[in-house]
Amino acid sequence: MISRPLLILVCGCTLAGPAAAGSLDAPAAPTAPGSALFTLEDLYNRLNAGTAGTPRSGVFVEPAAGPGGTMHTLTEIMNKMPTVDGTNGAGTADVLSGKTFWGLTSGAWGAKTGTLPTQTLSDASTTVNTGYYVATTLNAVDSDLAAANIKSGISIFGVAGTYTGSGGTISAPFPVAKTGAGAIAGYTLDPNEDGVLQKGVAWPNPRFTDNGNGTVTDNLTSLVWLKNANCSGSKQWAAALTWTAALASPSCGLNDGSVAGQWRLPNIKEFSSLVSAEASFALPAGHPFMDVQYDKYWSSTTCAFDTDRAWQVDFHDGYVSWMTKTDTITLYVWPVRGGQ
Repeated sequence: MISRPLLILVCGCTLAGPAAAGSLDAPAAPTAPGSALFTLEDLYNRLNAGTAGTPRSGVFVEPAAGPGGTMHTLTEIMNKMPTVDGTNGAGTADVLSGKTFWGLTSGAWGAKTGTLPTQTLSDASTTVNTGYYVATTLNAVDSDLAAANIKSGISIFGVAGTYTGSGGTISAPFPVAKTGAGAIAGYTLDPNEDGVLQKGVAWPNPRFTDNGNGTVTDNLTSLVWLKNANCSGSKQWAAALTWTAALASPSCGLNDGSVAGQWRLPNIKEFSSLVSAEASFALPAGHPFMDVQYDKYWSSTTCAFDTDRAWQVDFHDGYVSWMTKTDTITLYVWPVRGGQ
């Protein structure tokens, strides 16, 4: 028997039934423009650089020669494909609202649209909400962010302050330089002066209360002072301590019921609390005390560096210094009670 080769012909046909979805028909005849497809190189270039790719526009023409080895392989194309990134992959809340992107996270793969809102800064709140902010300058948001409103030597968000306090109204208890009547001509307040900083406790109003019984209460310290600031005359230090400890009503115009042992010589801090740096004679203007000597008064405080000396205050100028206890020098006495 003579063997003959078997010739199998494959025709372009359409499968019947459910298999029709996987038609073996070409999109068009080989010679028609509609049969043109993208190449693997087109796929690679799209992934690599976003290149659009262009299939042939005319009919198929047999190549004159076989293709060379210039196209990328399927492995190279796969290596350009995006992969799931659950750590750094952006979500819709990370991308500006209305902007499209390719989601890389598991469960949110593919083309997505961002939802991150556009926010606006407000000069009415220090809160900065999450979102996107259009480029701006902070002083465009709040015009109060200006050099003239910031203390000289201080910078806020890059704005260097120039304010020195000159021309302002000073209301601190102890201003260094006054405004208005008595101002120093041509004087500009230093930004570190108390008149600018206004540190410490504000004085109560009224500062003093005349109790009508020979005593005056300082509403700033709650100390009770003898209204007569020169009832004893001047004395040596030890004698001043003894006389003050023995003071009792009705001596020195007192009718407050006080007894011996309640009055004492004030310590140097208590005495210094009466001094006003802006007053002509140390005491605050309008005080109710009587017979104040604008001279030196003893305190009960001994000098730590020399126990033979005690501190004193001069109510002529508020100057604090020391005097030797055992000298024949005599100073004035001004009793106080209350406090510690």
